[in-house]
Amino acid sequence: MTPQPSPQAGAAVKAADRAHVFHSWSAQELIDPLAVAGAEGSYFWDYDGRRYLDFSSGLVFTNIGYQHPKVVAAIQEQAASMTTFAPAFAIEARSEAARLIAERTPGDLDKIFFTNAGADAVEHAVRMARLHTGRTKVLSAYRSYHGGTQQAVNLTGDPRRWASDGAAAGVVHFWAPFLYRSRFYAQTEEQECARALEHLETTIAFEGPATIAAIILETIPGTAGIMVPPPGYLAGVREICDKYGIVFILDEVMAGFGRTGEWFAADLFDVVPDLMTFAKGVNSGYVPLGGVAISGAVAETFAKRPYPGGLTYSGHPLACAAAVATINVMAEEGVVENAARLGADVVGPALRELAERHPSVGEVRGVGMFWAVELVRNRETREPLVPYNAAGEANAPMAAVGAAAKQQGLWPFINMNRTHVVPPCNVSEAELKEGLAALDAALSVADQYTA
Repeated sequence: MTPQPSPQAGAAVKAADRAHVFHSWSAQELIDPLAVAGAEGSYFWDYDGRRYLDFSSGLVFTNIGYQHPKVVAAIQEQAASMTTFAPAFAIEARSEAARLIAERTPGDLDKIFFTNAGADAVEHAVRMARLHTGRTKVLSAYRSYHGGTQQAVNLTGDPRRWASDGAAAGVVHFWAPFLYRSRFYAQTEEQECARALEHLETTIAFEGPATIAAIILETIPGTAGIMVPPPGYLAGVREICDKYGIVFILDEVMAGFGRTGEWFAADLFDVVPDLMTFAKGVNSGYVPLGGVAISGAVAETFAKRPYPGGLTYSGHPLACAAAVATINVMAEEGVVENAARLGADVVGPALRELAERHPSVGEVRGVGMFWAVELVRNRETREPLVPYNAAGEANAPMAAVGAAAKQQGLWPFINMNRTHVVPPCNVSEAELKEGLAALDAALSVADQYTA
């Protein structure tokens, strides 16, 4: 679709937004949101007719891009027959979505509890773990994000937690592996893995194993930096959980449904958790939907004991119809395979080549359509381009990189010292190369701040 400029309409949309919309994670008077006129495939455009290649997939959820006709048609068809129905009933779209998800989850994660998004999926997974074990504490990693609701934000291991953390949520944080910025003085992935596992087990010992209900990890942390865990780490966590009777929760809200070139990132590591949360890519964000995939052992806890939790819109028919269509589209069109192939053959090699040419690039890492470019002032010392949790003038270098990307027609996903490469999983090779060329130009701006 060719965007048609309409600046007057854009101004009206912007004025209404600024008058009435309260935006998340923002100081309301310091933001200037772009007024978006439309979107299709891997692109969206503003009311001035300027088009952007979306390398953020919305918020890493449009795994099949915008306005896929088969998913739009499925939503329309469902709306014509049944727009909504209470969650206590068996509904075709809900049942079929659960079946298709369960077919793809690892191991025996065959029961699906539907939520409205990823944060409440995490809330319910933690509740299930606590009820299943009769314990209270939950261990979560620094450098993580699990959502903005009360329990989920306390599990989060980045600065977004601080304003809500009263140290009363039953959460204990620990360090997960990240060799580039190792907390364990490791020189190799093997050392990082072994020392991270030792640190985790020591934390459990000092916290008291009998007090710990669950360990929750993003299979591959997303906004924190797309840090692919070293071989053996997740399997080691699985063993530790089994040893102490702790429920193992994997958060696949961002990494799931093709993002890593597998249906779920857990498949990359041959590990099966007890509970797994999902959202975002399950229906490409077309209608809000999330959920918890539940193992047989945890499900059995609630076979004759009521689960004390529910949501008015759990398994909403429109959302589930979108999920059914999305999963079928991904299977029919080879979207997961496309993400794996382009990640290995195009994105990985291109980012490694950019790293060689740009002194601001400290490291590139990722898999599938899930990559991060770590930006630094000095490659030798690995000093970050901006300080941790930088804002205002301190964050000017990253703001300049983002502005340069947008000037090139690329909408980036930037968090702290990283720009992420997370386009739709069905992005074409030509679109990828277009975006990577724009990123190359933006990185020249970052180079100006290096020592």
